[in-house]
Amino acid sequence: MCNDFKNNNQCFEYTDSGLPKVAITLTVNKETIEKNVDPTMTLLQFLHNELKLFGTKEGCGEGECGACSIMMDGKVVNSCLILAAEANNAEILTVEGLAKENELSILQQEFITHDALQCGFCTPGMLMSARALLDRKDHPTEEEIKEAIEGNFCRCTGYLPIINAIRSAAKREREELK
Repeated sequence: MCNDFKNNNQCFEYTDSGLPKVAITLTVNKETIEKNVDPTMTLLQFLHNELKLFGTKEGCGEGECGACSIMMDGKVVNSCLILAAEANNAEILTVEGLAKENELSILQQEFITHDALQCGFCTPGMLMSARALLDRKDHPTEEEIKEAIEGNFCRCTGYLPIINAIRSAAKREREELK
């Protein structure tokens, strides 16, 4: 309910700093969401604060580490750099949307099989970058895999287990399509 003021039967909501909120509609993990948001709120903050989706991590807050990577309209983006209002009418996929009916996706399973995670902090962003690659290429080369994850930093595993997991996931996904 709006408790600020009404004008011509329209309700205007304001942020604590006095800015008018912006109405957005977007699809997150195949669910349509309609919210009034602070125009300065990042998409990462929106996912955390409004939708309580905490899989996407905040690392550097400057778009350098890839921890906040999600897919927006089929492309990998750093959610810390995009305003929630800029995602109006967008289709968003987060790490929570990879599993189907509480069963891990092939990509997630292969990350486990290949020990491609340790602390897990970079894993959601890595998974999203890998998912975007596999959506574009069903048989990516090692160079294409490296290029896809070059914006995602991992300080624990090194990158070989991650590359192997992505390669293996691509193979399994191809086999399932046969």
